[in-house]
Amino acid sequence: MLRRPHMRKPYSGSSRSLVIAFDVGTTFSGVSYAILEPGEVPKIHGVTRFPGQEHVAGNSKIPSVMYYNRSSKMVVAGAEAEDASIASQAEDEGWTKVELFKLRLRPSTMKLKMNGLRLASLPKHKTAVDVFGDFLGYLYKCTRTFFTDTHANGHALWNAVQNDIQFVLSHPNGWEGAQQTKMRRAMVYGGVIPDTNEGKARIRFVTEGEASLHACVLNGLAADVLSSTSNHGFLIADAGGGTLDLSSYAIRGIHPLVIEEIAPPDCLFAGSVFVSRRAREFLEEKLRGSKYGSADSLDHIAKRFDETTKRLFRAKKDLQFISFGSPLDKDMSVGIRNGQLKLSGSEVADLFEPSIEAAVAAIRRQIEASNGLIESIWLVGGFAASPWLFHQLQERLAPVTVSRPDSQTSKAVADGAIGFYCDHHVSARMSKYMYGVEYLREFDPNDPDHVARKGRLCELPSGPKLLPDAFDCILSRSVKVKESMVFTRKYCTELTSLSLLSVFEVEIWCFRGGNEVPKWIMRQAEDFGTLCVVQANLSPLASSAEPKTGRNGKTYWTIVFSVEIHFGLTEFKARIKWNDSGVTK
Repeated sequence: MLRRPHMRKPYSGSSRSLVIAFDVGTTFSGVSYAILEPGEVPKIHGVTRFPGQEHVAGNSKIPSVMYYNRSSKMVVAGAEAEDASIASQAEDEGWTKVELFKLRLRPSTMKLKMNGLRLASLPKHKTAVDVFGDFLGYLYKCTRTFFTDTHANGHALWNAVQNDIQFVLSHPNGWEGAQQTKMRRAMVYGGVIPDTNEGKARIRFVTEGEASLHACVLNGLAADVLSSTSNHGFLIADAGGGTLDLSSYAIRGIHPLVIEEIAPPDCLFAGSVFVSRRAREFLEEKLRGSKYGSADSLDHIAKRFDETTKRLFRAKKDLQFISFGSPLDKDMSVGIRNGQLKLSGSEVADLFEPSIEAAVAAIRRQIEASNGLIESIWLVGGFAASPWLFHQLQERLAPVTVSRPDSQTSKAVADGAIGFYCDHHVSARMSKYMYGVEYLREFDPNDPDHVARKGRLCELPSGPKLLPDAFDCILSRSVKVKESMVFTRKYCTELTSLSLLSVFEVEIWCFRGGNEVPKWIMRQAEDFGTLCVVQANLSPLASSAEPKTGRNGKTYWTIVFSVEIHFGLTEFKARIKWNDSGVTK
C-alpha cells in the first residue's frame, strides 16, 4: 500500500522539538519518535535496535520482561532477559523475573480471569508503579542511545531538546484517569521526567484503539475508506498480548481528515497471553504423571507452543505438533515421539475459543452500539498475526468484512501514538460511561424511597431537609462529545464556617451500569467509582461572602460555584469555577 503523504500536516510549533511514544505492551513493547522541525512534515522513526537483539535487523519490539537482583534492583530487561545464559545466572543468583506487569495497573472494575494462574509476586519493596517506571526508564535509555547513534548530529540534537521532550503514552481503551495518574508517577520514578507540574505536562495519553486508527491512516491502509465521507463506520480491533481494544469510527471530512467515534470504546482481556495460559494449564493436565510433567519441562514445552504452534495454527482438522526436544524424547502414552508432542487440531482450537468468543460478542456489541453503521473491521496488533483468530472472526462476523493490514501491525500503536500527537484526526469521542456529582435531594415524605433513607436526613442552616448521595448526571453514556465541548453545572452550598473554603473539594463520580440514570450513588456498588476529586482553595471568597442567619439562629454563608468537565479529550479534565468580585477564577 502506498503511504498517503497529504494526510500529514507540517509541524506548527515555533522551535525544534522531539516527541517520543512509549507503547508498553503486556508481552512486547516498542518505541517510536519524531523530530519536530517548524514548517516540516514530521517523519516517524521506530527504535529498531535494543540491547540483546542487535543481530536482528529492524526488530522494533522487545519482550516486556525484567529481572531484579536480591536487592530489588533491575539488572536486565527486554531482549537480554530472554537470553538462555541470563536464565541460568538468574537461577544461580536468586533473581526475580517480572513479566505481565502491565496487567497489574488495570482498573479494579476490569476482572482478570487467569485460569487459576497468578501473576508472580513483585520484588521486595516494589509496587506495580515502580516496576512500570523501571521499564519506562529502560525504554528511555534505549531510545536515547539509538537516537544519538543513528542521527548525524544525534548528541547535539538530543542535548538541545532533552529538557522539553514531549511524551505520548498509549494504554488500553478500558483504562481511566487513575491509570493515567499511575503512568505519570511511573515516568517520574523511572527518571524520564522531573517530578514537577511542567514535567508532568509533557505527557499526553492516547488509547491503544485510537493510536491504531492513526497508524492505519499513516500507512494508507484506510485509503479506500478515507477517500470519501459516508455514513459507513469501521471498527479497529487491536488484538495484543493482554487486551483486545475495540474502537469504532466514521469519516466526517476529507480535507482535512475528520474522524468521529461512533460507539463507546471497549476493552477486554482476550489477548494472546490468555491462550498461552490456557495452554500451560492444559499441558499440565495432559502430561501429569509423565516425566515431562515437571514445572521446568512444562515451562519449556509451553514456551515452544507459544513460539510455533500458537502462531501457526490455522485448521482444526490438522494434527498439531509442539517440537520441544531431541529425537530421543519419547513417551507414547502422552503422545510424545521424536521430541514432539502431538495434539489434535480441536484441542488447540479449544485453547483459543474463550478469547475468540469474547471478541465476537464484544464486536457484535460495538456494531449494535453504532446502530449498524459498522461495515468493516481492521484487525491489528501482535495477536492479529494468528491465522486462526483472523479466519474465525471472518467466518463468525460475516457479512461484515474483517481485514488485516499487511504492514507491520505489531508496531502500529507506537507509530500511531506519534500520528495522534502530530495529526489529531479524531474530533469527537463517545462517552463511555455516565459521569456526575453527588448533591442533596430535597426530602419528600410521600416517596417510600426517601422514607427508607430517612436515617441519613440532614438539614441546611436555611431550613430545608435534604437527603445525601443523590446522583446528578452531568454527562450520559454514549453521547458524542467534541474536543472543544465543556460540560458545566452550577451548584450552591451553605457553610457554617468559612475555614472550610480553603479545602473545598468536589468528587466526580462515574457510573458504569448502563444507560439509565441512577437516582442515588451506591458507594459500595461495583458500578460506581470515584473518577477524581477536584480541589480548590476558595478562601478568597470569604471577604465577599455575606453572612446570613439560619432558622436556629446560627450564622451561615451561601457559596455559589460551578463544576466544569472536559470530556472530549483523551484525558479527562475537571475544575471548579467561581466568581470572585466579578472575576471568574
